[in-house]
Amino acid sequence: MARPRKFDEERVIHAVRDEFWDKGYAATSLEDLLRVSGLGKGSLYGAFGDKHTLFLRVLREYDDANLLTLRANLESAARGIDLVRAFVLGPVADPSGAAARRGCLLANSNAELATTTPEVAAEARRSYDAITVILTEALERARHEGDLAPDADPADTARAVLVAQLGLTALGRTGMDTDSLSAAARSVLARLLPPRTR
Repeated sequence: MARPRKFDEERVIHAVRDEFWDKGYAATSLEDLLRVSGLGKGSLYGAFGDKHTLFLRVLREYDDANLLTLRANLESAARGIDLVRAFVLGPVADPSGAAARRGCLLANSNAELATTTPEVAAEARRSYDAITVILTEALERARHEGDLAPDADPADTARAVLVAQLGLTALGRTGMDTDSLSAAARSVLARLLPPRTR
């Protein structure tokens, strides 16, 4: 009979996620994973597989949680355009700049691994496609609510919004100051989502 696990799996996943997020995949050693998880090598590998398998699980769970949050935010948004604006401004929402410097686990991982690890590239495509679907729905709602020009294409605009947000995320990782990042975000929004003239 299998022995029951004597650890909090969710806590381990979160601790490992944060280690990968802070250091990147290549710079995170097995010793780092054992330290933050509090597990021995046999327990860690027995429960989650090797480093590669564990990383892919962490990345998928991170992406799924973000997608659920984005969907919930759309459903609770007063107007569709509010969700889109909040999405673009996300990388600069923390005035200290710490979140911008840390970046997004998916974007960081895609930049580090997509050209050498097909599973990471595939996960990035899956997640970015799902984000685009939600943004498209938000922009369709915005057009219906009069906050987006009637002739604007919601799907094309959604992809442009995603590209802009990823660009801000990349710039945040360079340590660009928050004021400059915020100004860039506002400029992007003014061009992608200009205020309607009534």
